[in-house]
Amino acid sequence: MSFKKVVLVLILSLVCTKAAFAGVKNPFSKPNDTRSKELKYQYGVLKEDEKNKMEGKLLNRTPSGYMTVDEYESLSEYKDKSTLEFDIPKIDKPSDFKYIPQPLYQIVKYNDPPGGVELSLGKRLFIKRQINAQGIVSPDYSKLVYPAIYYYPDSASVAADLFVIPLDDTNDTYLNKILKANVAKRIPSPILSTDKAIDNFAAFRTLTPVDFSTDGTKLLVKEKIGSSEDGIWQTRVYIYDFKRKTSYDLVEIRDSIVYFWKEYMDVNLDDKRWDIYPLGFDKNSPNRIIVQAYAYTGEMPVYLGAWSIDCYGNQSRLISFNRRYIPQVSINGFKIVKNGVESYQTVEMQEKFLKKQSKVLEKQKKEEDKVRVKEIKDEYKYAVKALDADYKDEYRDYKKLQSLKGSTENIDLENAYRQYLQDQLQKDIQKSEKKIQKKQKEIEKIENKIEKLYNQTGNFPNSSEPETSESIENNPADSVQNQ
Repeated sequence: MSFKKVVLVLILSLVCTKAAFAGVKNPFSKPNDTRSKELKYQYGVLKEDEKNKMEGKLLNRTPSGYMTVDEYESLSEYKDKSTLEFDIPKIDKPSDFKYIPQPLYQIVKYNDPPGGVELSLGKRLFIKRQINAQGIVSPDYSKLVYPAIYYYPDSASVAADLFVIPLDDTNDTYLNKILKANVAKRIPSPILSTDKAIDNFAAFRTLTPVDFSTDGTKLLVKEKIGSSEDGIWQTRVYIYDFKRKTSYDLVEIRDSIVYFWKEYMDVNLDDKRWDIYPLGFDKNSPNRIIVQAYAYTGEMPVYLGAWSIDCYGNQSRLISFNRRYIPQVSINGFKIVKNGVESYQTVEMQEKFLKKQSKVLEKQKKEEDKVRVKEIKDEYKYAVKALDADYKDEYRDYKKLQSLKGSTENIDLENAYRQYLQDQLQKDIQKSEKKIQKKQKEIEKIENKIEKLYNQTGNFPNSSEPETSESIENNPADSVQNQ
């Protein structure tokens, strides 16, 4: 019985000793240590942030709604449309169609025959309320000018603006440059505009480009003013100078014609219905334009002569009264017109080629996506490693500070802790230098292996001596192999 009592006493003493030791806790891991909890909490929050960033990047490889407010606002910022790239438009093919004729285009002269360019509006304007009419391309293929026509149903009136689209300065073909022109790239402010008042019912005011000058610096434009109920009232002529960025209203040519017929023919054209037709720029005098005038006083229009005026409204001249006289007009601008359609065989071959190409591109896209996923996950791993290192360093410094508090006070504590931080920084620098030296040695080993491999194969990519013609002639097989 005494032995059993002794054993029982020993067991109880061991239990009491264990409980006593359990009551003595580590000061750096006890739950009531606020700084330790704060460090651990910060580490957990930062790690969770990195994880959320990784998940967001993985989901937003293709745009989705999984994003923060800042990311959404950055994507919603205004983007300059002039920097966008556009493909040549194609006619969409419905799923139940096997063949849709794709139109072919060619470049032709715009003002051919001279003065024959007119707007073709039709019912489409009244349905859409705004249409873009045929544009003209400058002689150097640097810009396209087109009129935008507006319909106002309240007054059944029509107005117009003239816009410029800069064409791409790439090495593409002229035809592709024109086909890729898009209104999104136009210069916002129009170079010419008509009056947009809607006080006259059924009135129309339209702008039509006639032609560019030979050097492409000036554009001849005509404005038709009239009513859809009783026809055209008058045609006005403008010159827009791209160098000076200003327009000139050549009203003097109409005044000269009225003055001539009043003074020399005793005919008051103000009492008659008459108009002018601008033909283009004079071939023999590039800074002058030529117009023809007609009066409508009976069944047959009366020819009022061919006239010319310079680009700034000076020196109006009568060229000829001969109705059969053909003025010499330069034709400078270009436009594109349809020139047939692609054959069924060509479209079928293109579809087969695009199908093969799409498979290759899809495979390539999958490979690129795999690489992207790996990069995102690697970035996350590196970020977490950096957080771990920072957390360990901060916790290490905190533990040192706690140990110093038990042995020093006030100023001595501050100096001791500062000295510890300096010593620890020096140790960290030395550790980083050792890592760098280790990596440099690994790089040197790899370079030595590559150099040995080149020595064995006989190729010396680092050699600075260029091959001479004699060496190429002596070793043609080597030269071909190197190529």
